[in-house]
Amino acid sequence: MRLRRKPLAKKMVQEHPLVVSEPERIKGYWNNLFRNSSPVYVELGTGKGQYLARSCQNHPNINWIGVEKIEEVLLQACQKAEEIHCANLRFIWMDIQQLNQVFAAKEVDRIMLHFSDPWPKKRHAKRRLTHRNFLKSYQQILKPEGELRLKTDNEPLFRFTQEELMHCGYQVIESSSDLHHSSFAESNVMTEYEEKFSSLGMPIYYLAARPPSKD
Repeated sequence: MRLRRKPLAKKMVQEHPLVVSEPERIKGYWNNLFRNSSPVYVELGTGKGQYLARSCQNHPNINWIGVEKIEEVLLQACQKAEEIHCANLRFIWMDIQQLNQVFAAKEVDRIMLHFSDPWPKKRHAKRRLTHRNFLKSYQQILKPEGELRLKTDNEPLFRFTQEELMHCGYQVIESSSDLHHSSFAESNVMTEYEEKFSSLGMPIYYLAARPPSKD
């Protein structure tokens, strides 16, 4: 479905109190922004925000950050977050390519990729968010004991991710080709896409991996 553009969305996102303005100035000081020393979890491509809205309520001892570049979508996530009044949730309006400009080395405890665009054509492989170029970027900001987590309905992307993780030296610590019928299902929080796909009987692919011990 084609995204319906909203002329005022840009201004509304820029002025929204949950969207961090000039996030590059917070680089290395995200815990100061939240006024605590809790773990920092970052969802890349946060979409309409259902996952973060539920997670920040379930886990108030974690600092949640959603990154999204499409202002209309981010505005929906902000509005959803307003309804639950979580002090431990913020958003960044930017392209994921700029990730290392706003997070310092070893500052993030977990990165989450939920139903990212699979970019199925081979010539677009470098655009996949689990391409080795992105994995190297994540490695820089993840703590040594940190995690990268992926959920997708797309099996080719899942297999591609496994190969790229191996190439980059990541250690896969959890994996399932059918998340909702696995031992990991109990703690799983569903996204909007996930609810849609699972209702159609589609399996959800999942993995968690730790970054290489050396840069």
